[in-house]
Amino acid sequence: MTHPTAVATATVAELLWQAVADGDEHTASAMVHEALDTGVREETLLLEVLAPVQERVGLEWAADRITVAQEHAATAINERIIASLAHRRERAPGRASRGRVTVGCVDGEWHAFPARLVAEVLALHGWQVDFLGAQTPTPHLVAHLHRTNPDAVLLSGSIPTHLPTAHGAITACQAVGVPVLTGGRAFGPDGRYARMLRADRWAADAQGALAVLAEGMPRPDASASRHAVDDLPHLADQEYTMVVQSRHRLVGQTLAGMEERFPALRAYSDVQRERTAEDIAHIVNFLAAALYVDDADLFTTFLTWTADILHARHVPTRSLDLALDILTGQLRDFPRAKHAIRQGRDVLERRPDHPVPGPRS
Repeated sequence: MTHPTAVATATVAELLWQAVADGDEHTASAMVHEALDTGVREETLLLEVLAPVQERVGLEWAADRITVAQEHAATAINERIIASLAHRRERAPGRASRGRVTVGCVDGEWHAFPARLVAEVLALHGWQVDFLGAQTPTPHLVAHLHRTNPDAVLLSGSIPTHLPTAHGAITACQAVGVPVLTGGRAFGPDGRYARMLRADRWAADAQGALAVLAEGMPRPDASASRHAVDDLPHLADQEYTMVVQSRHRLVGQTLAGMEERFPALRAYSDVQRERTAEDIAHIVNFLAAALYVDDADLFTTFLTWTADILHARHVPTRSLDLALDILTGQLRDFPRAKHAIRQGRDVLERRPDHPVPGPRS
């Protein structure tokens, strides 16, 4: 038997999706606040209404059913609704804080929505939260820790290409004696990359973060300095470093090679060429991230997602395989890179053509 609250939240979520998809912020906000007034808990609205609606925004963009502008507008509406709920919240007089935490995103990470959800849930459970928002530069994060001395840092990342930066942030926070709790898709579905980068803990969601904090997080030894290669010995082969340092050359030569072998590309407009170069840059960046954590699956997952995006936009995926073939020629002296590319091409070859999954509007 379906629980009445589940029915109510599913209905609110569907109505909220329709409102944000139409860009109707007034209606979207009104229905969420009306649900709160009728007894739906704020935490339920955050995790069972706003979170799934935001996830649907991403899916609809990926399936090419909404534009980038619509995706940005919908995200902005959802963010303002969360802020309105927080401003409405009354702090109980004399309520003791369970502790102080800092919540922020890895430098370069613009997807702040998941971190904001976690920050608000923690606040609801009595934590004093310093929410630093998107792309927090590591030096500024560390300066904030020196000033506030929180019980923990909650570091969020959605894009795996930011894992090297996340590694530096984790190490820097631990070097000043503050433990790091990581979360977000960038760290892998089971937190495998969080463990690899020596984060103190990982949580899959807001409820998981609450549980970890409730257990308590011991402070790391600030005197135990370490370098990236100490955590990731495979970096000693310099493949990651060389790929990153030659990124612009790799992108330029791959684009030139595609023009030579795929004549239709020569007729592209300047905008189309720019977009193609951006796509190649993404391939190189994800390859570099896979080299950093020594996991070819990170690269193949990205390629599969990219192929789905191209298919939804009626772009031939053979261009993706061509780019990988040209990259392989440039990286013939890089065994780990060649292995990742070969595995990616094998996955693409076995991949059936199908549209991006997700609900239709």
